[in-house]
Amino acid sequence: MGHWMRSWTAKVLGLGLLALLMLIPLYKVQSLVEERQDMRQSAVQQIAQGWGGEQVLGGLVLAVPTREQVSDAQGVARVHGDTVMVLPDTASIDAAMLVEKRRYGIYEAPVFSTSVQLRGRFLPEEIAQLRQLDSASWQTDKAELRLVVADLRGLQEVSELLVNGKPQRFSSSAASFGGRWATVTVPLDLTALDGQPIDFAIRLQLAGTQSLQLLPLARTVDARLRAPWPDPSFTGAALPVERRVDAQGFSARWHMLDLNRSFGQSWHASDERVEEAVRNSSFGVALYQPVDLYQRNVRAGKYGLLFVTLTFVAFFLFEVLKRMRVHPVQYLLVGAALSAFYVLLLALSEQIGFAPAYVVASLSVVVIIGGYAAAVLRARRAGLLLGGTLALVYAMLYVVLAAEAYALLIGAVVLVLTLALLMYLTRRIDWYASVPAAVESAAVIMERP
Repeated sequence: MGHWMRSWTAKVLGLGLLALLMLIPLYKVQSLVEERQDMRQSAVQQIAQGWGGEQVLGGLVLAVPTREQVSDAQGVARVHGDTVMVLPDTASIDAAMLVEKRRYGIYEAPVFSTSVQLRGRFLPEEIAQLRQLDSASWQTDKAELRLVVADLRGLQEVSELLVNGKPQRFSSSAASFGGRWATVTVPLDLTALDGQPIDFAIRLQLAGTQSLQLLPLARTVDARLRAPWPDPSFTGAALPVERRVDAQGFSARWHMLDLNRSFGQSWHASDERVEEAVRNSSFGVALYQPVDLYQRNVRAGKYGLLFVTLTFVAFFLFEVLKRMRVHPVQYLLVGAALSAFYVLLLALSEQIGFAPAYVVASLSVVVIIGGYAAAVLRARRAGLLLGGTLALVYAMLYVVLAAEAYALLIGAVVLVLTLALLMYLTRRIDWYASVPAAVESAAVIMERP
């Protein structure tokens, strides 16, 4: 038993346990990254408080109150009130976004101000047909047109509102749409229209943060978005049928039909299933930030255990070659330095950006561990060689982080090559030999071709 405890096998198993022990500080670092992400999200919410949050915009919807007499289980008659929602036949949305970045403390988020033109038409024959099919009594003199806006704080200006060519004004309303979004309304007397179509035209200025989503609230919807932002992320229930993305910005066009959605041209506001379908039908763009430093910090942390293991293995090989022993405490100090890299990377990246922070943090750790290895192994050449190897590993990690689409492939190839190299270098070691007796023989064996 005592002989086995002094063997190379026991040494390697002990190093494995030390590497696993380093998972504790690495896990704490990941928790710190999550905490900083939460702080950034709080900062974004603070920006949205004064500017407008993530926006959702729909065209005008016709809302008609209804009254229906129903009987309960005891046969008692009562009046049930509801609202019928009717969508226009056509709607067009043209939105031009101006984008800038706003800061709150050390955090920033993209915000936008959008000039929007809305146009559309309600068909009178469709409204009449729906009224005949509905068993409830429509209160046509109390109808209203509702404009759906997710965050009314971002509604900066309504420069034009025409209904059948006549100027109108929006009024604030407590009515919601889709069970989530706010509305502003225009009163409308359907009886006074005398079978005329309802044409509307709106010009408004809408501000928001990070994303703008649209709702397909018409039988045919044609929507256009454009902005000087080179990294759009088209999200939602539909992708654009036409799009252009370059260094100057993007433009996109959607063409949606009623056949592309899971709700009809009209419904009762009390129908929660339709509300959910409407919520799931939104489409639009998010102002994606491809260099999000927290995403890169999280991805870098996933390679933490691999870094610790490779560095421990390098120390172990130098320990064998230099015919001396390295104490477990010294391995722990090296592991602590490797863990400190991720804390330093996170702290610096919030101030100077990820790429410069990565260079400073990696060089700092390379110098510290290389100098420490030179002192522990009593050989400057060994310290330089270990430091250079570590610098190469950090360079490899940065390539993996930069190549998002091929990160897994590159990481897998590097891992297999590293394992092959380790198996080649240790192919002649007698793992059953005791450490004192095997130091010299192992060094000789590993120096053989």
